[in-house]
Amino acid sequence: MPPRFQDNGAVLSKPATSSEMEAEKKNFVIDHDAQVQGSNKLLREDSNEQKNKINKQSMDYVIRSGIAGGLAGCAAKTVVGPLDRVKILFQASSPQFAKYSGSWLGLISAMRQINQQDGLRGLFRGHSATLLRIFPYAGIKFLAYEQFRAIMIANPEQETPLRRLLSGSLAGVTSVFFTYPLEIIRVRLAFETKRDARASLSGICNQIYHEHPPRSSIVDTTPPTTGPVKEAAAQTLEKVTPRSGLVNFYRGFSPTLVGMFPYAGMSFLTHDTVGDWLRYPSLAPYTTLPLAPTDSPSRPRLNNPAQLTAGAAAGLVSQSVSYPLEVIRRRMQVGGAVGSGRMLSMRETAAIIWAERGFGGFFVGLGIGYIKILPMVALSFWVYERGKGWLGI
Repeated sequence: MPPRFQDNGAVLSKPATSSEMEAEKKNFVIDHDAQVQGSNKLLREDSNEQKNKINKQSMDYVIRSGIAGGLAGCAAKTVVGPLDRVKILFQASSPQFAKYSGSWLGLISAMRQINQQDGLRGLFRGHSATLLRIFPYAGIKFLAYEQFRAIMIANPEQETPLRRLLSGSLAGVTSVFFTYPLEIIRVRLAFETKRDARASLSGICNQIYHEHPPRSSIVDTTPPTTGPVKEAAAQTLEKVTPRSGLVNFYRGFSPTLVGMFPYAGMSFLTHDTVGDWLRYPSLAPYTTLPLAPTDSPSRPRLNNPAQLTAGAAAGLVSQSVSYPLEVIRRRMQVGGAVGSGRMLSMRETAAIIWAERGFGGFFVGLGIGYIKILPMVALSFWVYERGKGWLGI
């Protein structure tokens, strides 16, 4: 049939046949069904994503993250136990080992002498107290960081270096407050070097508890007066000076708090920042693992080399910025084992270190510190991140 024309010459469309109308109707139904199926799929994915999203402030998450952190700390401390023993002897200026400090050969010589005197157990002296302390310390530190981070960084827009630094610092202070007495016990056990003075854990605790400054040191701190006035002042000071008790388990606590802010803060900040760099799209194919059900799409887990690199960088930076305060803390912690036994302040301890060795005295054992801290922090973060995966968080 010839085509029909309008008056202006335009061709009129041919009327659709019944078969064509049925086909169009069928295509419309198919397209609609496809759209519905696509919408349902998106809804299911959103539902699964919400289901997989973990509530980091739930008690279950707190317990599991604490266990993962405690295991991470124990594994890391065991690997570097011998280095830690020698570093404490150097930092605290042990008379028997002071001659070895300041050189790499001295480290080897000190470890050889300890091994000759006490065997392998000597290199791990105080390690039982270390594990008793490090499990709650690392557990509290990691779980506290997760909690402070969840509060201070509630969304990606709040992910700033300052908030990361504060979260890590507060986590470190929280953990050290609850576990510091165990740190005192560990250091004192590690400081013991006499073969005939191998004190037990209970013996060290009893010794620390009953330590008190001798009366002569109290008299020396009184104002420069004479006669009855000086004696009365000395008696007054003696009455108010703690002579024994739990206060002795917090020797060196003030420099610990001061040092923990930069140490823990820079540790977590550096780890997370380096982790972000390693997750850049250009590096991600070589540094990240396939997404697990509990992973965030924007923050996949790092593979083993990348995770160890981020942890080592965290250890390097945090150790560098906080080491002088660590030296002061060690000297204050062993104050009852050397000298007059009087509890020194941070200022007095720093003055003694300066008088003995000058500026370099605040960095005694730093080389050992680097050898110890790099594998320790790297392994700690690695075990923690993998431990969270093993525990389903």
